[in-house]
Parts: sequence; structure tokens; C-alpha cells
Amino acid sequence: MKQLRSIGLLMLAVASMSGGAFAQEPNGAPPEPENDRWIVQFEGAPSENEIDALISYTGGQTVKRLHLINGRAVRGPESMVATLRTSILVKRVEKDVIRKATAKPAPSQTIPWGVDRIDAEKAWRTSTGSGVKVAVLDTGISLSHPDLKDNINTNCSYNTIDPSKAPEDQNGHGSHVAGTIAAVHNGIGVVGVAPKATLCAVQVLSASGWGYCSDIIEGLSWVIGKGIKVANMSYGGSELCSGEKEALDSADAAGITLVAAAGNNYGGAVDWPAKHEKVIAVTAVGQKTDGTLYFASFSSKGPEVDLTAPGVSIPSTYKKAGYKTLSGTSMAAPHVSGVAALVLEKNPGFNPADVKKRLEQTAECLGSLGSCSTNGTKNWLQGWGLVDACKAVNGTSCQ
Repeated sequence: MKQLRSIGLLMLAVASMSGGAFAQEPNGAPPEPENDRWIVQFEGAPSENEIDALISYTGGQTVKRLHLINGRAVRGPESMVATLRTSILVKRVEKDVIRKATAKPAPSQTIPWGVDRIDAEKAWRTSTGSGVKVAVLDTGISLSHPDLKDNINTNCSYNTIDPSKAPEDQNGHGSHVAGTIAAVHNGIGVVGVAPKATLCAVQVLSASGWGYCSDIIEGLSWVIGKGIKVANMSYGGSELCSGEKEALDSADAAGITLVAAAGNNYGGAVDWPAKHEKVIAVTAVGQKTDGTLYFASFSSKGPEVDLTAPGVSIPSTYKKAGYKTLSGTSMAAPHVSGVAALVLEKNPGFNPADVKKRLEQTAECLGSLGSCSTNGTKNWLQGWGLVDACKAVNGTSCQ
């Protein structure tokens, strides 16, 4: 039974703790950081003073406040957890699980075949994503990159890792994702799926590519109310974070189309947050020299998959002023986010369910990967098929 509000009535106890799960890279991942962080959600509306006293009494330290889910990220000793769970103030205590960028190094390539394969350039006759804000929840974006800077809006950008600093990408992953979404059509480097969309750099992953669930929750809280219409999440992990799930529900309710990488689990289960029913889960395909598409061996699969997109040997922008070719479901998801931006420019009244329905109904079913619908059940490899930018923008036909 939970105890009264009085801190003096709390009894010390010990709870075990383990590190958060994440999607490791096939070619070797950096060691998982030690995880001594927890997300604490509160019942009702306790005062800040009551919460501060409770956390202090248990030996914890507040890392950040999570107003979106009535909670806090807390760092503290193992004995803190069981003690917090006995308090009448506390609704839930769970690990601040870790997410990791889902990219895989690949041989270099010179042309962005993925943008061409989904017929994005045909869609530009009707829509370029102009005026649509897309949040890249990632390692940040290279803010001065010559192929990105004209599309970046610093007013909708934020660094949850260190709010005192700009969300400058020191890893490269976020910049690569941003380039696939909206690299500028300026005659240099590469061009993105939605070359006039507005990029919002929301840094939720560190320079090493890791990020805590609480940082992601803070990032989702940030995008609500900023006029952002699409959020790309090219990261994942196998472990559920309940607070993140609630934050995703809030973002969806606020009218934000959520897109996530399915994960690089070599045919294993789809990661969180892609597994969430309100999120568009994207797997990856590659292209053979004869133009045939194939399911990427590293890609996750499962009943949660909604769409597939190019994700093997994808050239895009990188940190500083660089360019790099990468593979992963991280590279597939931004193709879908870019198409969502194209659809929303032409259909500004669409809600997330409308966008998802349009993308699924106009997708190209890849026969080589099997039927896309068996008695209403989606294909575990490609969902409803390969995202098709031109058909998505123009309805059922490509003009």
C-alpha cells in the first residue's frame, strides 16, 4: 500500500536496475553507457516543493522536468527506486531507457537513388514541402551546412541534451537524415525529398548517438505548439518506455505525423517507438544494379510495419559541410517524412491519420517481397509497400 505524503513515513528499500535496451549497429556499436537514470511520473498535482523533498529524501537528483507527462527524469542510487514506488505521490517509476541512432555504415555512392526511386522529383511539379515544418529528433543538424542551412529554422530547434547550446550535430547521423528530408535544391551535393520543407533540429541523441527516453520525451514536448507537422525519429530500442508512449500520444493528438525507423535487428522485432500504433514504422530496401529492389538484410520486420523506403547506400549531407553514404532503417524513415511534408503542403487540413492513410493507399506494393495484403493483414517486410511521393501528393495517379 502506498504511504502518506509525509516524507518521514517513507521506508528505505533496494531495487535492482539494468541498462536500457537499444538497437545495436551490425558492424559494432560503442559500449552502452551506464544507466542510473529513471523516469518518475506523479499522481495528481503535487507541488514542486513536495516533489523536490521526496526526490532529495530518497537520494535522487532531478535531471529534467517532464511537464508533458507530469514527471521528472531522476538520477540516483538503486535504493531510490523502491522507495519512490511506495509514495502516494508517485504513479510510475521506470528506467530512463536508451535509444540509439539506427544507421549502418555502407560503401560510398554518388547519387541519391532513393529520392528518384520514390518519384519525388515528379511530385515537385505539385509540391516541394514549402511551409511545412519537419522536426528531426536526432543528434542535431549541421546548422551551417551549405546544403541545409537555408531550410533550417532555429526558432523551432532545440537541444534537450544541453539546452544552453545550439543543436549542432557532432555525430553526422541527424544531418544525414535531414538531408534526405530536405536538402536544398541548389545545384550542389544532394537534394532532399521535400527540398523546400522547413527543418527543425531537435537534438535528443548525444554526439555518440545515444539518448535517454527522458530526452526524447522533452523533445516531443518541444515540438508540440511550434507549428511542426512531421516528426522523424530515426532511432530505436527494444524496451518500452511508458512515458515516451504517452508523449507520442500527445504529439499525435496535437496533429504531428510521427515517422520512425523500424530498427536494424536483422529480421528481428520492430523497435520502439516505431512499434507504437500512432507511428508510421518504416523498413528498408536496397536496389540491385538492374533496378530490382530487395529487402535489406539488416532491417527489422513484423506486423507493425507500415511502409518501406530506400535505406541501403543512401548518400546525403553529413556533419560540418560533409557528405556521406550510409545504410539503415534510419535512412529509410526520412524518405517517408519527406513525402509526408509534400502531402501536407498540398493538403494542409490533413491530420496524422489522413497522412498515414494517403501514404499507405498510394504505396507501391513490391511483388518480389510478397503480397501487401492477405485478408487485411500487412506484409511483415514492406507493410503496404514502397512509399510513392508522386502518387501520395496527387492522389491515386502520378502526373
